[in-house]
Amino acid sequence: MADLKDYGLLFLIFLTSIFLLRTMLYRNGRTHRLPPSPLRLPIIGHLHLFGPIPHQTFHKLSTIYGPLIHIYIGSVPCVIASSAEVAKEFLKTHELSFSSRPQSAAVHYITYGSADFSFAPYGPYWKFMKKLCMSELLGGQTLKQLEHVRREEIHWFLHSLLVKSNKGEGLVDLHTELIRLANNVISRMIMSRRCSESENDAEEMRELIEEIAELTGKFNLSDYIWFCRNLDLQGFRKRFEEAHAKYDRMIEIIIREHEEVRKSRKDEMAGSDVSGQEVKDILHILLDISEDDDAEMRLTRENIKAFILDMFAAGTDTSAITVEWALAELINNQHILEKAREEIDKAVGKNRLVEESDIPNLPYLQAIVKETLRLHPTGPIIVRESTEDCAIGDYHIPAKTRLFVNLWAIGRDPKHWENPLEFNPDRFIGSGLSKVDMRGQHYHFMPFGSGRRGCPGTTLALQVVQTALAAVIQCFELKIGDGTNMKVDMTEGAGLTLPRAHPLICTPVPRLDPLHLVK
Repeated sequence: MADLKDYGLLFLIFLTSIFLLRTMLYRNGRTHRLPPSPLRLPIIGHLHLFGPIPHQTFHKLSTIYGPLIHIYIGSVPCVIASSAEVAKEFLKTHELSFSSRPQSAAVHYITYGSADFSFAPYGPYWKFMKKLCMSELLGGQTLKQLEHVRREEIHWFLHSLLVKSNKGEGLVDLHTELIRLANNVISRMIMSRRCSESENDAEEMRELIEEIAELTGKFNLSDYIWFCRNLDLQGFRKRFEEAHAKYDRMIEIIIREHEEVRKSRKDEMAGSDVSGQEVKDILHILLDISEDDDAEMRLTRENIKAFILDMFAAGTDTSAITVEWALAELINNQHILEKAREEIDKAVGKNRLVEESDIPNLPYLQAIVKETLRLHPTGPIIVRESTEDCAIGDYHIPAKTRLFVNLWAIGRDPKHWENPLEFNPDRFIGSGLSKVDMRGQHYHFMPFGSGRRGCPGTTLALQVVQTALAAVIQCFELKIGDGTNMKVDMTEGAGLTLPRAHPLICTPVPRLDPLHLVK
């Protein structure tokens, strides 16, 4: 009996030794090559470390473990890049390995799966759509032809602020007004409709896009916990399917209306010598491409619907929130606001409204937008996924690893930015930083991403943001509370697009009459 106990003890020691040996060999052979990592818990990985605002959580971890960290979100392996140097390794040196984006249940159900451009794998379809964006859909000629839309919507926005001010309504929710402006711009450019209260279908579309943005930003257990992938514990799948069905029904009606207009125009032009040169909205351009037999690739109806959804999702919150952050910073820094206003008065005057063509003559205004995007990037985290194994420095990054590049942290890195938490547009004037652009060529400042997957709508976004901001500065004084040196709360809220925790609510006091300037 004693012998059995001895053998049992020896066997237990043997098993323990084998386990420890395998663990040591595994660590020496592979794990030590992964970037540093905090303590990982079973099943949930590092989710216990997460706060409500991911980019702030990632930044705190980087101050402890360094600019490159390896974590698990549930069962999904991830790496976090929090410095310009590490970001450059991923986005330039190994760009091809990280040119795809991870698929989520929300993307699969809502945005037509593989028909979607924004989350399409890096391949022939994505390359085709990117080329179309840069040459036709969001190219210079299309943006120029639709400039009148942006100009008119900014006029409507200013008119709305003036009416509220003249009625003595007092406090105005600028967040809501800016969201309406951005939605109207995108809606009219895409399908010649405004997202305003007077048009129920357009307003319904605006509300639906907000719901979709909220759903895609929700943390879904099915995306991260392996044994939950076929379950719908949070009830999201039903909401995804309902949102998709609602969007599909609405956009199908709009596409059919466009098709009817196109047919009637063709009938009118049949036998006529007149070559139609009418200004086309983006949906008409997409339909042209889908009917082009000589096109490199034929667009399906699902491709068109998904692209329109991409434009709404990417072009509304982001532009509005950037202007809102900029105005909040200017209210808190009156000397900067006065300097910007003097520049506008000198370059534009007080007898006409600032326009897109004036922006090149307003370098300080451009610097304000740059500084706003440095501190408050509307896409604070770039998300990619590796398609193959690669080495970053001394570390091994396996395929199917999710990459998070923390633009928010990079924009506040004291290694590249003097007094990084200070709002100081002058840093972009008359120094080496004056040559820093916003299109991803400088890895310590890339608010629109970098490389192949950089935002194709950068030019449009800057046109809307810079012109709208300049118009508000030119036409209104914005008063907070009783107007006696009160400061705007700059707390960030939770969300994918870096919203403010509290909307910017203030009293617009007319400085110049925008209605008179419009004339």
